[in-house]
Amino acid sequence: MTTGLAQADLIAVLAAVTGDAPRVMTVAAGEALPSGPFTSSHRSLQAGLRDWIESQTGHPVGFLEQLYTFADRDRGEDADLRRISISYLGLVREQAAPGAGRPEWHGWYEYLPWEDHRSGLPEGWHRLIAALNLWAASDPGRVQRVAHAFGLEGQAWNEDLVLSRYELLYEAGLVGEASGLIGAGLAGAGRAMQGDHRRILATGIARLRAKIKYRPVAFELMPESFTFLQLQRLVEALIGLRLHKSNFRRQIDQQDLIEETGETTAESRGRPAMLFRYRPAVLEARALAGTRLPVSRG
Repeated sequence: MTTGLAQADLIAVLAAVTGDAPRVMTVAAGEALPSGPFTSSHRSLQAGLRDWIESQTGHPVGFLEQLYTFADRDRGEDADLRRISISYLGLVREQAAPGAGRPEWHGWYEYLPWEDHRSGLPEGWHRLIAALNLWAASDPGRVQRVAHAFGLEGQAWNEDLVLSRYELLYEAGLVGEASGLIGAGLAGAGRAMQGDHRRILATGIARLRAKIKYRPVAFELMPESFTFLQLQRLVEALIGLRLHKSNFRRQIDQQDLIEETGETTAESRGRPAMLFRYRPAVLEARALAGTRLPVSRG
């Protein structure tokens, strides 16, 4: 192969929330995200990506926004081929996927288990932190980066630093992608993916966690009507944290995001719960900054 060749790959993070589980569409039996090369037959990047999503998963997709473009020379499997990864985030509601790419829905936290703090510290957390600290011990700069990213040494956990945490684990050689072997990596460091795909998944999660605080994107993931508890559980699933119920409700009410439908439904204990929907004005102006879902922690 001639040195200096480049290939642009289009890669999609299709995110959904089912129950209280954030999910991502995968292909290749869970080892990759829907993707394919950008070719001269594609009239645009997004059109090309939609073609690959359709052929590989058969899953409908509406909203797509560009995430990030990665083009690191030392992250590819072929040193003579510069791979440019152009990633997109799509928000969908989980459906069956009849495509030809062995599509499957998987939980986010199967791939990044250290990101889910809804029930306290994740399983394998102490092993992961011990390995990171051992790697960082001889370099004060590394120690500081690890503490900042993982909320150590008295620093607060920042749910938005998803990509920073994955990149540190990669740099420390604790994830399978660092060795190029999907089955390798520290126990508790999550399931590896092909190429840059888990890195791109981390980027998508980080974008969505940040975005949900200033734009009402959750409506893309919710049914047309929902209970207040369902809305709170969805936000908690996305950010990987439990929220203070009364504070969450107060902030939702203050921002005037939702309205009652006039109908009720029975929740798990049989008590009727009011159904809500997003206000039409919110849906029409959802691209405006300043309207957000709060994340007041419990």
